[in-house]
Amino acid sequence: MALAANAQKTVTPARLASKGPKLVVGIMIDQMRWDYLYRFNPLYKATGGFKRMMGDGFTCNNTLIPYTPTVTACGHTAVYTGSVPAIHGITGNNWWDNKTMKSVYCSEDKTVKGVGGTTMEEGQMSPRNMLTTSICDELRLSNNFQSKVIGVAIKDRGSILPAGHSANAAYWYEGKSGNFITSSYYMNALPDWVNHFNNRKLVDSLYTIGWNTSLSKDVYPQYATADVKDYESKPFGKDAIGFPYDLSRFTGKDYGKIASTPFGNTLTIEMAKAAVLAEKLGKGTATDFLAVSFSSPDYIGHSFGPNSWETVDTYVRFDDELGKLFSFLDTTIGKDQYTVFLTADHAVAHIPGFMKENKLPGGLMDDAGMMRDMNTKLKEKFGIENTIVSMHNYQAYLNHPKIDSAKIESDSIIEWIIQYVKKNDAVANAFATSAIMTTPLNKTLREMLANGYYPQRSGDVQIILKPGYFEGGATGTTHGQWYPYDAHIPLVWYGWGIKKGKTNRETYMTDIAPTLAALLNIQMPSGSVGKVIEEVIK
Repeated sequence: MALAANAQKTVTPARLASKGPKLVVGIMIDQMRWDYLYRFNPLYKATGGFKRMMGDGFTCNNTLIPYTPTVTACGHTAVYTGSVPAIHGITGNNWWDNKTMKSVYCSEDKTVKGVGGTTMEEGQMSPRNMLTTSICDELRLSNNFQSKVIGVAIKDRGSILPAGHSANAAYWYEGKSGNFITSSYYMNALPDWVNHFNNRKLVDSLYTIGWNTSLSKDVYPQYATADVKDYESKPFGKDAIGFPYDLSRFTGKDYGKIASTPFGNTLTIEMAKAAVLAEKLGKGTATDFLAVSFSSPDYIGHSFGPNSWETVDTYVRFDDELGKLFSFLDTTIGKDQYTVFLTADHAVAHIPGFMKENKLPGGLMDDAGMMRDMNTKLKEKFGIENTIVSMHNYQAYLNHPKIDSAKIESDSIIEWIIQYVKKNDAVANAFATSAIMTTPLNKTLREMLANGYYPQRSGDVQIILKPGYFEGGATGTTHGQWYPYDAHIPLVWYGWGIKKGKTNRETYMTDIAPTLAALLNIQMPSGSVGKVIEEVIK
């Protein structure tokens, strides 16, 4: 009995025992090129977030994505699992499931119900399609679930996948209602504080401000092309061309448009701050985790491209808001009492129209048209209707049940597709995904393709486009390729336990989770393949 009593006296709270930070804040920027850190640096404020992190924190200047496709769901999952699609299973935002023979959305879950949305069908989301643990799961496991984990984003996948399987909550934005919602995977009703936040209808207040340039108009031509270009998309309507954008007409009517403005970042930050206060993050005995993803840069970048006034203005505003977020954390958590990392899920290509007018290589591939034409010709040749069922993620997926029923060798169909695709001017190469390891390829490309291949969720033919080319339409841009313009992302560390400095050596998105595990003295996620970035840690 005496031994038991003495043992009880030696028990100390988890955070005091590990001397870890009170809070970890993961900042994911949905679509940020690494060069924005430096290209727009003269426009960032001394009190802004980027200069604060780069000046007082640690910058990894050569951080790359080690797989394809470079899209949102894969990127968020890889950062928080330290793993790649071949292991964690999130092979795209969508994929064709070869077992169930249907298209699957990365975070869909029909076994749960939406909570707080316009219908119960809205918000049927969870992390169940992710096959490994996240760093947030491992943090919770390390102290018997004393740590709180909250995910916040406009996009559901930007909130759900980072927060992991055991998160206390994940909240995302519903454009129909203008509310943050969740699913029954986490809870059966929204907390009072979320209802209070939603009832503020902050979106309407932000719409009344409108989106005008935050800097003098003579500054933008130094960093971007003309304000109005025919190759830019028009997310606010065909008549909304160039600054200023009147958003007041969407008030009370269309809550989705906020995502395509910098005010989507404002909304996300305000929701994150509300979560910190209401959930008392950083006030317990264990390290808590706030996983925040900023979705608006992706919507804006897709529409206007990286060389637009809109993108410049977005990052100038975001820098200022990040600085204010850190000031908020200084006050509520304590300066040097929290750890932050900032990275992106992917970068982005320049708009092909912009490339063409500047005599740079780039163009488009019509994947939908290609699929229709191939299916017509394949029916004529092999007698099978809809031989190709999907062209997700630059891969062609075959209808294997029909092919097997027709007693036709799939290899002959795959070879026909390869030869057809290779004739397209946008295509650099095409080959069977089963032959990734034997096809003559650049070493880096081979590894990235292999890291993205999960048999049940991957296609039969891999298509590699030429640099500067992508699937898309005449306006706007996208990402998803292996090239550095899509795969080179920022990575900056700041706060508790972080050294001051930078490195130009090659690091990877998958190194973030194991580095956090080392910093917090916890186990790395179950599928982690990354390495600890030792220079970062004090």
